[in-house]
Amino acid sequence: MSDATVKNSGLSRRTLLKSAAGVAGLAAGSGAITGFPYVKSAEPKVLRYLGTAVNEGDEISKKCFADTGIKIEYVTATTDDVTKRVITQPNSFDVLDTEYFSLRKLIPSGNILPLDARKIKQFDNITPVFTKGELPNGKKIGGQGTAPWKVLYLEGETSKTFSKTPTDWVTLIPTVYNADTLGIRPDLIKRPISSWAELLNPEFKGKAAILNIPSIGIMDAAMVVEATGQYKYADKGNMTKAEIDLTMKVLTEAKKAGQFRAFWKDFNESVNLMASGETVIQSMWSPAVTKVRSMGIPCVFQPLKEGYRSWASGFCVSKAVSGPKLDWAYEFVNWFLSGWTGAYLNRQGYYSAVLSTAKANMEPYEWAYWMEGKPAEKDILSPTGALLEKAGAVRDGGSYDDRMGNVACWNAVMDENDYMVRKWNEFIAS
Repeated sequence: MSDATVKNSGLSRRTLLKSAAGVAGLAAGSGAITGFPYVKSAEPKVLRYLGTAVNEGDEISKKCFADTGIKIEYVTATTDDVTKRVITQPNSFDVLDTEYFSLRKLIPSGNILPLDARKIKQFDNITPVFTKGELPNGKKIGGQGTAPWKVLYLEGETSKTFSKTPTDWVTLIPTVYNADTLGIRPDLIKRPISSWAELLNPEFKGKAAILNIPSIGIMDAAMVVEATGQYKYADKGNMTKAEIDLTMKVLTEAKKAGQFRAFWKDFNESVNLMASGETVIQSMWSPAVTKVRSMGIPCVFQPLKEGYRSWASGFCVSKAVSGPKLDWAYEFVNWFLSGWTGAYLNRQGYYSAVLSTAKANMEPYEWAYWMEGKPAEKDILSPTGALLEKAGAVRDGGSYDDRMGNVACWNAVMDENDYMVRKWNEFIAS
């Protein structure tokens, strides 16, 4: 799948890549050498990887080292703390793994280095969800909020201005994304759930939870407000002050009525709340649902009629990175997109940026279950080998096209972000 840059330039990225074959590390992303031991170099290749743990894992770092000789040192922080570190401590990391919605804060700082798309072997094969705002079948998808294609390109190598048309300078090389919804405990609820409005249903008083990351939590709240018919937003990802006030008023009233058991900030917290049964309905992330299921506890990532709130992550590097370390960063990104990691993350319920390489690293029955919405021909296992679903099961929400085709909005940073955060913090403290 070629993007408009290729058409505009008259050159294919393949041609450009061949002419740049001398750049260190490009070959390392090729599937041709994945799985073979690297040739040990005199200088240890170490990259400090700053992120939120979404794409992190011992298995990933071990596989990366085996294939490329690059040692990944994870620097893990919450979503908000990742952003703060980029702005205040750009020398404290090499590779940054962050969400697209953070870019409206990060790009103006000048502390991250855009990557050259011509050095990314699989760039042409990145799903058009990122490059065009559409599914591979051409269907346009919802663009409220900070949709990736709005902030994917910069006008130039040193620019701080997003480009409305494709260029060679990419803010974040896409890695994973998902269509998020509410997690539920069907065994404890014992009836169908079909609307975001259920998060504030008094039936679940003291058993509901919402995530305490302001820019994401308020999007879930907005989905609830619309679902209850109280208000229709022009753009849930860019509210006016009056809309923020209305949204927070609805949440505050629910909190004072005892609706919420907790306001979670990290993956493990959400897993523990759901696994223990302290909550039966809550904001949740797909791999957290996967984790609860792998513990043998019923948990569903529930499709809802109003659609999904989506998010997307990608890689860039610190402005302090140069020389061999920059070459290693490109080598790492190319390796990440070459298929093994995409398959690993797909098996957790995420979606990989390059579908073709992930598919090549999955069994046909796995791809059919995770991506095509088909009943599992065999038992479905997690990346660690834990049983997730028995043969015959169908993935929550169905196929890739069904889920990503029903995105209502994307995680966002609003023009009134400072005001929103202040109001959110008042809600949490109320």
